[in-house]
Amino acid sequence: MSANIGRKPTLLEALIVLLLSAAFIGAGVLHWEVSVHIPIVVAATLAALVGRFVLKRPWSDIEEGMINGIMMAMQAILILYIIGMVIGTWIPGGVVPSMIYYGLSILNPSVFLLTALLICSIVALSTGTSWGTSGTVGIALMGIGAGLGIPAPVTAGVIISGAYVGDKMSPLSDTTNLAPAVAGTDLFQHIRAMMWTTGPTYLIVCVVAVVFGMKYAGGSLDAAKIAAIQSVLSHEFDISLLGFVPPILVIGLCVAKCPAIPGLLAGVFAGGIMALVNGYGIGDVLSFTLDGYSATLAGEIANASDMNAVAKLLADNNIVGLAPELAKEVGSMLNDLLTRGGMMSMANTIALITCALSFGGIMERCGFLEVVLEAILKVVKSVGGLVTSVIVSCFLCNLFLGDQYLSIVMPGRIFKNAFEWKGLHARMLSRSLEDCGTLSSVLIPWNTCGAYNSGVLGVKTVEYAPFAILNWLNPLVAIAITYMGIGISWKGKEGEPVIARTKPANL
Repeated sequence: MSANIGRKPTLLEALIVLLLSAAFIGAGVLHWEVSVHIPIVVAATLAALVGRFVLKRPWSDIEEGMINGIMMAMQAILILYIIGMVIGTWIPGGVVPSMIYYGLSILNPSVFLLTALLICSIVALSTGTSWGTSGTVGIALMGIGAGLGIPAPVTAGVIISGAYVGDKMSPLSDTTNLAPAVAGTDLFQHIRAMMWTTGPTYLIVCVVAVVFGMKYAGGSLDAAKIAAIQSVLSHEFDISLLGFVPPILVIGLCVAKCPAIPGLLAGVFAGGIMALVNGYGIGDVLSFTLDGYSATLAGEIANASDMNAVAKLLADNNIVGLAPELAKEVGSMLNDLLTRGGMMSMANTIALITCALSFGGIMERCGFLEVVLEAILKVVKSVGGLVTSVIVSCFLCNLFLGDQYLSIVMPGRIFKNAFEWKGLHARMLSRSLEDCGTLSSVLIPWNTCGAYNSGVLGVKTVEYAPFAILNWLNPLVAIAITYMGIGISWKGKEGEPVIARTKPANL
């Protein structure tokens, strides 16, 4: 490294910065119970001060690292805004309410979790986007799960497991194309290699979904509550099978390889047209697109002062046979579920992403995490140790850099020569990058994926993480089967390893 841009940190310096950053962020979230935004800013300030005054890097270089970190997520930020617009039009357009209404009619707790897992897997596999899956059908499934009496964190965890396995295995996904490009293999070899780790994990998650479904089916199905939800929905929205047209349109465009942004914008326009057909004015639709929808009937019931007021609202809206107490409970649930959407609803999430990626850009530019990863690589002796090191490194990148793309690119760049030297096929590296880099991102509150899914599904990351079983189990399965000697791919013919001529300097 040339003198004018400073020096690399020592391992001790890097560890001090990492540990202090982790300690302050952890204390902010767990002890002081504040939003993670400012603790991340403080951690970023610490890293920048060390970079500037200890490593002697010029401020212009550190600032460039921050900006580059944010720029990597500009497409994701645009998609976030558009997803907010989608939600803001799909609710008053009757899209989400119709999906909830009909879903409650055909599903029951014993099959709901497995069905939700399969639906999200298929949609994400077809479209290549876990974000789009969570932000569309995921919201409807959250409403159905609530109506069936299933805890929100459980439903969210299953939705995320399905969305991410579909995204991970889809040839249309950006990360599924990024990982083999970084590792030096082709797309379909990469997908075949992931079957060794993702296949068994998915089967386990399916079994868990069935077992959990049987657990919730043990209680009696609250038919009165489901009928109450459907009654309030049908009196506030126009419920129709036409509500399925916008999501089918978006899925069809994605399957036809339409880029994500125009495909989602088509969903916004389709939702807006549905809202116009349902009686809203153009000004209303534009307002929903910016500020989101606020529940009317459900909101009035939820905020009613007493049961007499609730009874009057029911009478005024010709809702008969519904007890005021049950109406109050259902109104509160639907008000929380359906008062959302709009571009502005994503402001908090985008602010968090900006803070996290600024921190990540400083960490990457100053080399703090790279030094630690290189130290890990020096002690690797076996294939199992190499795969484990990649998985741990991907998790650390997700933790400290705040973005799943960086968690694939950085470990891929650092470990590529090591895989070549040991004679392993490049698809072993690409598989390992996705097994943790893609999947663990959604388990971290300040990561772009964790922040997005928490905001869209309305469940805190730490609450749904235990139930996003595929996302934390897949990396463990990948490590286990590698140590068992299963699914290891070597370079060369008939399994014979081809050892690279030159050993990497960091091995």
